[in-house]
Amino acid sequence: MSIVRRTFLKSALATPLVWSSAIAPVRAEADYPTRPIRLIVGFGPGGGTDILARLVGGKLSEILGQQIVVENKPGASARLAAEYAANQPADGYTLLASPVGPMSMAAAIFPDLKYDPVKSFVPLAMIGQFPEIFVVASDTPVKSVKELVQFAKAHPDKANYPSTSPAFTIPMEELKLASGMPGVMVPYKSSGEMVLSVIEGQSMMATIDPPPTLPQVKAKKLKALAVSGNQRMPELPDVPSMAEAGFPSVDTHLWSGAFAPIATPPAIVSRLQKAFNQAIADPGVAAKLKSLAVGPGVATPEEFRHQIETEIAKYKSVIKAANLHFT
Repeated sequence: MSIVRRTFLKSALATPLVWSSAIAPVRAEADYPTRPIRLIVGFGPGGGTDILARLVGGKLSEILGQQIVVENKPGASARLAAEYAANQPADGYTLLASPVGPMSMAAAIFPDLKYDPVKSFVPLAMIGQFPEIFVVASDTPVKSVKELVQFAKAHPDKANYPSTSPAFTIPMEELKLASGMPGVMVPYKSSGEMVLSVIEGQSMMATIDPPPTLPQVKAKKLKALAVSGNQRMPELPDVPSMAEAGFPSVDTHLWSGAFAPIATPPAIVSRLQKAFNQAIADPGVAAKLKSLAVGPGVATPEEFRHQIETEIAKYKSVIKAANLHFT
């Protein structure tokens, strides 16, 4: 056989392998998903992020035809979970459910983060936005935030509050700065545990997200004193805003969203974005979110990314002005 013919045959035989390797990723993206998807949550079970991830994840599983497995990886105020998710294969099978704390707030607080909320992730959807609720145990002899301030000043040795992340620490520290109220932060793994710590008397007070809190307020196991910001919560119409309570500077609002590693193929990102939006808009899911005082999020992933960028700048300013320090 001539050298030319042998070269031609080798080239011809090699060509299908080249086409095969080029087609395989395209086929994998077209067939996505073909196995269960992990949704990483940086807090323990029972907290707000966990509740929302499981609620939306259940409907997402129906839409995508694959099981959504919620994995709780608490630690370092959910920063460990974000770092873990950012470093997983960008194939659409490991996603992150995260609130504002380990994203916008963490980027403003910790200059040495091992992930970047904007550069390490692509936003899939904002599940919803919500204020925080300032609560005490039902048997606590206070009826307002101002009375809580005086009560804490009268009992400084018992003045403590639980927190899982800066999202809950910042508003309480803002209240302390505005009022002179004492209060020591005690770390917890989930906002569900925070709720129990107040009910059981381990914590004097707390500011917590609505999903694990609202049912306990309605069950009269917790007393709601105010909601963050300048507007009342429709689900708690008799509870004043912090502005009405005399502390307009306490204006922290939270959100919860879903993210994928930044290098995830565009076709898979698009599939996930559409599926998340469909799940969130489902009448049953939407009704449940509303019952938990979770309002609509921003409409598009681009708006979501822009909000995160804006919040990072905002929280840098707040933390500097308040001289807050975190570890």
